[in-house]
Amino acid sequence: MSAGTAEGPGTPAAGAPRIVVGGILVRGGRLLAARRTAPAETAGRWEFPGGKAEPGEDERAALVRELREELGVEVRPLVRVPGEWPLTAGFVLRVWTAELLRGVPEPLEDHDELRWVTPQEAAALPWLDPDRPALAWAAGRL
Repeated sequence: MSAGTAEGPGTPAAGAPRIVVGGILVRGGRLLAARRTAPAETAGRWEFPGGKAEPGEDERAALVRELREELGVEVRPLVRVPGEWPLTAGFVLRVWTAELLRGVPEPLEDHDELRWVTPQEAAALPWLDPDRPALAWAAGRL
């Protein structure tokens, strides 16, 4: 997008929070949980994989890119979980369900372990607080 054009769908308005996308992948009644390695305050806790949308990047495109980079898979975003949750200053988390199209998820970046877990197994893991509402939403639909 050239300078002076209108904001795109992924471009935050002045003062608006930046978007971090997370992806809920489901297979056989289980969802994919990823254990963080960094930063220190989140290491060892579980989350839905994803990352920051780039300025001007659509959320769906960001999710596809982030899951390719973090897990080595190709996905198709499906439905956005209702709501958004505050992260560090200036960022909010938005979580999407996504269909796994190609590849086997591997912890390539930011994670040291991936697990396909049932909602009951997921509830026993130490999740990052911002991911918990999306986990509850997903568990109610599996």
